Amino acid sequence: MRRVIAVLPLLAAVIFGGFFLWGLNPDRDPSEIPSVLISQPVPEFDLGPVEGVDRPGLSRSDLVSNDRAVVVNVFASWCVPCRAEHAVLTRLVERDGIRLFGINYKNKAEDAAKWLSDLGNPYERIGSDLTGRTGIEWGLSGVPETFIVDGNGVVLFRYVGPVVGPEAEARFMRALNQAGAIRTGTGS
Repeated sequence: MRRVIAVLPLLAAVIFGGFFLWGLNPDRDPSEIPSVLISQPVPEFDLGPVEGVDRPGLSRSDLVSNDRAVVVNVFASWCVPCRAEHAVLTRLVERDGIRLFGINYKNKAEDAAKWLSDLGNPYERIGSDLTGRTGIEWGLSGVPETFIVDGNGVVLFRYVGPVVGPEAEARFMRALNQAGAIRTGTGS
């Protein structure tokens, strides 16, 4: 029994070392975190609007029965990568006609309102997730995260991290095109 107890710290060190080396692997794409929501219905949620922002809140019913796939972006004003991707999402709305919905994650309403006033508001609807409960239901690992949801409310694609840079934007555009989220007659 003493030998087993003596080996346990060594075994734990090997396991943690393996996870550490896996995390440092330069070929691993952190945006490819698996999601149990892929091919599953969007979870039930009903979020009120962000106070001070001229957009209605967001619920599951807003994502169902759409004529085409929609994009749900989870963001916060305190999130620096969210600021970086905001221009990309705005361009996708303006140029490609995507339907963009937002979940404002663990963010004070006044901070979100100022952020959207400063950067512009490309969202059709924005729900306020002050407690983070909806984020848990969606399986968030952090912000930003962006989902593509089909017209029946089924999650087709998840992108973890900011959609910024040529590779990220190209990958996201492929997913948008495959999902039918681009307005007909537009796109790159």
